[in-house]
Amino acid sequence: MLETIVLSLVEALKQLSYFGVILALTFEFVPAELVLPLVGYWVYQGDMNLYLAILAGTVGGVFGPLTLYALGRYGGRPLVLKYGKYFLVKEKEIDAADRFFNKYGAGVAFFGRFIPGVRTAISLPCGMAKMNVWQFSIYTFVAMLPITALYVYLGYKLGPQWEDVGPIVSQYMQPIGIGLLVIIVIFFMFKYVKKK
Repeated sequence: MLETIVLSLVEALKQLSYFGVILALTFEFVPAELVLPLVGYWVYQGDMNLYLAILAGTVGGVFGPLTLYALGRYGGRPLVLKYGKYFLVKEKEIDAADRFFNKYGAGVAFFGRFIPGVRTAISLPCGMAKMNVWQFSIYTFVAMLPITALYVYLGYKLGPQWEDVGPIVSQYMQPIGIGLLVIIVIFFMFKYVKKK
């Protein structure tokens, strides 16, 4: 049901071309995993340019987290717990993102984007910690670029079967996320040992 509503909204925003893509992804309740393959299909149909579609998707992928960042920064934890559900963010995700942020610092704005269950909620502790908004935006942009490119490109390549992109990507995202997490842990362990 929700998927149908989201797809109707995104189809309506298609009239605004690349700006419509940015706008669709600005709403955190609109799953990028659904929108980006559809955008890839529009590229396949010849309605959009691949590179501009990826750029628009990445910019939208920064604006969406900025709304959650602002909620965390200006509302704090009580407001996040009260209104986070409207952004499809649960308390357990906020707690996981908090722990992740406290453990790894500002770099989570980048690495957290690759970890399921943390990906959306990570913006909230970044805001609550009053992380520099430009640093947050740059980390988010750099993380969102390859993710967006992957989804849009696969949607383009699969064409009419664009809906198959989600299951294909999800089977690879978890191992990539775990691999990145292992790299982060090794990096911080190395720093800790070097400090001692």
